[in-house]
Amino acid sequence: MANVVFNRKEIEKHIKLTQEVIDKISYFGTPLEHIDEQTLEIEVFPNRPDLLSLEGFIRGFKAFLGKETGLKKYQVHAPEKNFKVKIDSSVKDIRPYTVCAIIKNLSLDDSKIKTLIDLQEKLHNTLGRNRKKSAIGIYPLEKITLPIRYLAKKPEEISFIPLEMDSPLTGTQILRKHPKGRDYAHLLEDKDKYPIFIDSKNEILSMPPIINSHQTGKVTEKTKDVFVECSGSHYETLEKTLNIIVTTLAEMGGKIYAMELDYGKKTITPNLTPKKMKISLENTNKLLGLNLKEKDLEKLLPKMGHQYQKGQVLIPAWRSDILHEVDIIEDIAIAYGYEKIIPEVPQIATIAEEAIENKIKSKIAEILVGIGMLETSTYHFVKEEEIKKINPEQKIEVESSKTEYKYLRPNLLIPALRIISENKDNEYPQKIFEMGTTYTKDSSQETGINESENLSILIAPGTFTSIKQILDYLTSLLKLEYTLEEAINMYSIEGRTGKILINSQPIGYIGEINPSILRERNIKTPLAFIEISLEDIFKYIKSN
Repeated sequence: MANVVFNRKEIEKHIKLTQEVIDKISYFGTPLEHIDEQTLEIEVFPNRPDLLSLEGFIRGFKAFLGKETGLKKYQVHAPEKNFKVKIDSSVKDIRPYTVCAIIKNLSLDDSKIKTLIDLQEKLHNTLGRNRKKSAIGIYPLEKITLPIRYLAKKPEEISFIPLEMDSPLTGTQILRKHPKGRDYAHLLEDKDKYPIFIDSKNEILSMPPIINSHQTGKVTEKTKDVFVECSGSHYETLEKTLNIIVTTLAEMGGKIYAMELDYGKKTITPNLTPKKMKISLENTNKLLGLNLKEKDLEKLLPKMGHQYQKGQVLIPAWRSDILHEVDIIEDIAIAYGYEKIIPEVPQIATIAEEAIENKIKSKIAEILVGIGMLETSTYHFVKEEEIKKINPEQKIEVESSKTEYKYLRPNLLIPALRIISENKDNEYPQKIFEMGTTYTKDSSQETGINESENLSILIAPGTFTSIKQILDYLTSLLKLEYTLEEAINMYSIEGRTGKILINSQPIGYIGEINPSILRERNIKTPLAFIEISLEDIFKYIKSN
């Protein structure tokens, strides 16, 4: 969350701040923190970075008040000659993407420049994840010779005067001596090369995500035209960031011009085409507990800056928070007014009861603890080397992981093996089990990922016979009848592996761990394991 302070007089050029209007600021979803004769301070939640600037807030709040409703359209002029950026392959493994634009005919003053600087920093910290996903550069166009190149060079080959300094520094020196360099050195210090923007006269514009050049990257009140770039690792984030910046500059009176980006194939940015999304009136009323009609949506959605017609919503290109139908329904609730929604006590009486799934899991834990096993709880993420034998198409990598744990676990055996490996010098036997969520790709799911509850049991030392005794004991107390079928599993020894079936349906595996896997983890004792689907256990017990 970010608190932003606006000049009250600037707001009142567009919106008269009567007491009624002031009361509505918080209802808009921007809690009012403070107001006096000079300033107005609001809190902006991370999902609405488009409201971080005075211009963005006024645009959104005026629509909410019913003054300028609907989808606001901005003209994007076609690229002029040399409005081009060439993206070199050298940035591919560093900060591979950039999106750019040119804004002309600006009339800047000290207040507007301050707004731009504040917006830039707040976007760095929110959408940009402290400049890791995106960093922004704004440059006076009169000091740049187009076209522009985005490439990477060795740090000792980079030399320019950073903002607010008076002598040139190399790339390495900038990370050590410049305040911004020290703050964000961790984003580049492990790289062999650093990215730079450079014009056609070989003048360096900036070294993203660290700092602009003092000669070509400082906007003043004399600046009329600017070049804007956003660079980073996540293209969609860059697009949203650029859209917020250019529409803010357009609200300041500027004209937006597109640029042609050459990634090997041509791309034009910015793209202000609104996103289309369907919405169900039935879902809206069910979620909000209202009885809205089609004509109500036609009035409410334009108050949040959208355009609506016959079940389809056009969403502004600068709204980064609309990912799902439920996000649009939230906007409908804001436009309708949360203060108008009357809480009601349901006309039913209920008695709380523990879910049957939790009862089954508690019973399983009780049985296994009773035979001397230790319950564990591990990370949902695993390391790349731990899943190297899994089909690459089935690996699920998370974005922007800050550690070596960056893949969702496909099973519970992987973290169980890690525990045994990390405790190999401790006393044996070691008997552990875990019940937890595993993740697999599934195109039928809305997220593309299927989440399933599994049970894993691992014993060291262990043989097929000893682990089967545990399976027999567990299933007998749960009143389950199972059969085994010879199988092959990537983790276990062929001929000592079985597929576990209930009612002829496979629910998991049992076996001895392959010696090659033990050697990889430097484990010097034989292991045996069971991994079964708890979802299938739940279904079987419920049906019986």
